[in-house]
Amino acid sequence: MDTVTGTLMYKEAREAADGVLRQAASLPGIIAGLRRQFDDAGIQLICLCARGSSDHAGLFAKYLFERELGIPVSSVAPSIASVHGIDLRLPRTLFLAISQSGQSPDILQSTASAARSGAITACIVNDTQSKLAELCDIVIPMEAGPERSVAATKSFICSLSALCAIAAALSDSAALRNAIDALPASLHQALEMNWRAATNGLVAARSLFVLGRGVGFAIASEAALKLKETCALHAEAFSAAEVQHGPMELIENQFVLLVFDTEPAAHDGVDDAVRRFIDAGASVFLAGSNQPGATVLPSVPAESPYTNAILQIQSFYLMANDLSLARGRHPDTPKHLQKVTETR
Repeated sequence: MDTVTGTLMYKEAREAADGVLRQAASLPGIIAGLRRQFDDAGIQLICLCARGSSDHAGLFAKYLFERELGIPVSSVAPSIASVHGIDLRLPRTLFLAISQSGQSPDILQSTASAARSGAITACIVNDTQSKLAELCDIVIPMEAGPERSVAATKSFICSLSALCAIAAALSDSAALRNAIDALPASLHQALEMNWRAATNGLVAARSLFVLGRGVGFAIASEAALKLKETCALHAEAFSAAEVQHGPMELIENQFVLLVFDTEPAAHDGVDDAVRRFIDAGASVFLAGSNQPGATVLPSVPAESPYTNAILQIQSFYLMANDLSLARGRHPDTPKHLQKVTETR
């Protein structure tokens, strides 16, 4: 892909495959231990706790775990513990916190609360010496390596890869395990996908929708956040199943949509939404499939919808880097943000 290479965001986004390879060496024993505790405890609920990009990884996990494990997944509001001081009742629960830094006070308080409430506590964390790691029964390293860019890229991809590894182990899914094994090479291919058409189409945009369904909605949510924080571009993520209600009223000629189509099971719903928006005069950029009237963004195909989503967000990150610079900004130095946000 013809891209601008001088930013930390660009450099770190390209390092994701290396992190996934490191995971392949470090996670099997850790996840085997998680499975033993998971089975012994008779887990009936998985609770997720995260902020920002890590919360989008949690949304990915909800679709992943509910489909592969048949266990309900809930997202815990950190303020329940940090603001209101309430300990939830969590018997037979796996509490999973996701955090690059492992430093946010509200995530720490929620994790401590979960431990008091009887949950098995685990975290996916990049800093394995962090306070969050100290609090948890099981520590699953992202293995992303140091991430200095304000915009999370490789840590997000490594979080998704770790979640897939957990699901593969807990479900005994050889197909998912094979998809993870193929991921590093495919991530390198995804870096070469040319999304220049999206850069050119979004450079003058004032607002857009980002659509997906299932795990595609999770990466749409992540993409919308990145467009806001690196490009100062108002982007709102919707599930393709929901966007055809009230939000359709906002569509007018040349309104812009970025769409992630990640899996055959949800394709018809995404396809129908895209067709309706094109008919309404919207300009649509589409990854993962083809639709007359849409601008197709090339993507690397994968056997699994989960790794399809990971590959599409990898290609997106380089486009967002270019778009930020094309809009006169710099992705490494947003005006009002810093790397670690300590929410209380």
